[in-house]
Amino acid sequence: MASDDVLTLAESLAQTRVTEGELSYKGQGLKLDDAASVEQMVKEIQDFGGLRALRLEGNTVGLEAAQTIAKALEKKSDMQCCHWSDMFTGRLRAEIPPALVSLGDALILAGARLQVLDLSDNAFGPDGVKGIEKLLRSSACHSLQELRLNNCGMGIGGGKILAAALTMCHRESSAIGAPLRLKIFIAGRNRLENDGATALAQAFQLIGSLEEVHMPQNGINYPGVTALATAMQHNPQLRVLNLNDNTFTKRGAIAMAQALKHLRSVQVINFGDCLVRSEGASALAETVNEGLSLLKELNLSFGEITEEAALEVARSVRHKEHLEKLDLNGNSLGEEGCEALRELMESMNMADKLGSLSDDEGEPDEDDEEDEDEDDDVEEEEEEEEYGEEEEEEEEEEEEKSELHQYSTPPSAPRTPDVSSFLSFPSPDKLLRLGEKRSTLIQQQVDVLDVSKTAEAFLKIASIYKVEDEEVKSAVLESIADKRIREMVAFLKTILVYEEGRRGRAAVLKITLEVEVLREHGEVHLRVISVSDAVLSKAFLSPSFQGLSFVSRLLVMLGLLKSEDKLKPVKVVPGHLQCLEHAVKQSYFPPEHIPVLNAFLIRQNQSLEICSSARDQLKLTLQKLTPES
Repeated sequence: MASDDVLTLAESLAQTRVTEGELSYKGQGLKLDDAASVEQMVKEIQDFGGLRALRLEGNTVGLEAAQTIAKALEKKSDMQCCHWSDMFTGRLRAEIPPALVSLGDALILAGARLQVLDLSDNAFGPDGVKGIEKLLRSSACHSLQELRLNNCGMGIGGGKILAAALTMCHRESSAIGAPLRLKIFIAGRNRLENDGATALAQAFQLIGSLEEVHMPQNGINYPGVTALATAMQHNPQLRVLNLNDNTFTKRGAIAMAQALKHLRSVQVINFGDCLVRSEGASALAETVNEGLSLLKELNLSFGEITEEAALEVARSVRHKEHLEKLDLNGNSLGEEGCEALRELMESMNMADKLGSLSDDEGEPDEDDEEDEDEDDDVEEEEEEEEYGEEEEEEEEEEEEKSELHQYSTPPSAPRTPDVSSFLSFPSPDKLLRLGEKRSTLIQQQVDVLDVSKTAEAFLKIASIYKVEDEEVKSAVLESIADKRIREMVAFLKTILVYEEGRRGRAAVLKITLEVEVLREHGEVHLRVISVSDAVLSKAFLSPSFQGLSFVSRLLVMLGLLKSEDKLKPVKVVPGHLQCLEHAVKQSYFPPEHIPVLNAFLIRQNQSLEICSSARDQLKLTLQKLTPES
């Protein structure tokens, strides 16, 4: 190692904290690549008598360094706590599984009896779960009480591997009279979806000792929620249930309400951003009213709950003497409903327990409520159908799109919704909370080669477009067609001239590129990198995308063209037409499709009368863009 590196490492190691039984290198930002880089650390581990906890979080550990640390752990039989979150930043995905295998084998060889295993914020995917599978099945984890795997990108496959390992661990530990008594399970932001959640639910039902379950933002819908509800009934000591930002719909919420009736120790329920809907909220209110005497926190925010159901929820907590917070923010109460809720809480001397109502979305239209009920029924039937089919062979490990250095927030902190939740039930708040990468996240979710899904996604995003709300307006336009594509085209024509001669201009423009301008030492450097752009630009730039079929589908969904398959048109709102007007003016939109749209817009159509201003503006734009014959 270079002398400067040695000095830096020595200074970092000097900050090592030692408490009773614990050796901590937490947050030192050490770059540990090889055996030499961990020489001092290994010596400290070896010399530490009675080592029970090792903290490596906040550093970056390569394969050789991990294998060297593992060698030092082979004789540490007192090890109980592995705090190893966020310790593979910047490492290749291929490095991580063998590093985990080495560390796990060392703990098994040492005869350790783990109580805490924390590998959160390591984006290792399904293969990473395979890396700890042997450890989880072994006697080293028979004593495990806390398993923390937050933000690891496990996916459905990883969830199934994890469930099988926990099941085996419980079976083998039970055979020797000391069954696994897992108390805390944390696995938020892992894309577990229904199949992964259901597999884990089966393991939870068998284990039966859980006190805290945190599985927010996993794309879990009604089938997975129902499986988890059944499993929770078999864990009588459950205190905390956090399923924030999954999609319950009313049937999932009712299933959870029924499950909670079997529990007596629950203190925290976090079903925020889960679309429990009014009917689901009423069912939960009934459960709370009848039991859950220890309840401290109830979060039903952003659930599309209306005034009457919200008041039922509030009345249900009247006699909960331990209650600290009731969160009903972001629902559909309207001004009068919010005021009625505040007055009710005040009359019960619980005004200070009610959270903010600043993001209330206002009273829904009667038509909206009917549509929501229909959407729930259709969506849940589709989910049951899909879930009942025989599952295909497990897909290959998905490419992790999020940066490895990204930290996840603690389980109790507010979380951004996933894209599937937004696309299922769009709202301005959900779109904004997807963050700066909303365009990429949405594009990843939508199969742009499927014209129906592309049209549907476009209309759902466009439905929340509001001219008067600049922040939402900007976010919507960014999501349907990233403005960077327009800025790039002119520049690409100049810097990719040589590619035009070699492969042809069409081949070059099929690749979506982003130009980053980096200023270093007073010079301008240009770096062209591949990106996943927004829905429409990505679709129209895809060589196999059927643009005319997309336009036809869009006209059908807007009620401007009859469909042979009797597709029900959407309820047209100004945002649909305003976003379409924006799209047709962009460079990615094929000019040959504009006359087709114009031909249908100039016809009289009752479905567009409610949006006459936006319709007229779109017609004007189309007429300007349509070439004269």
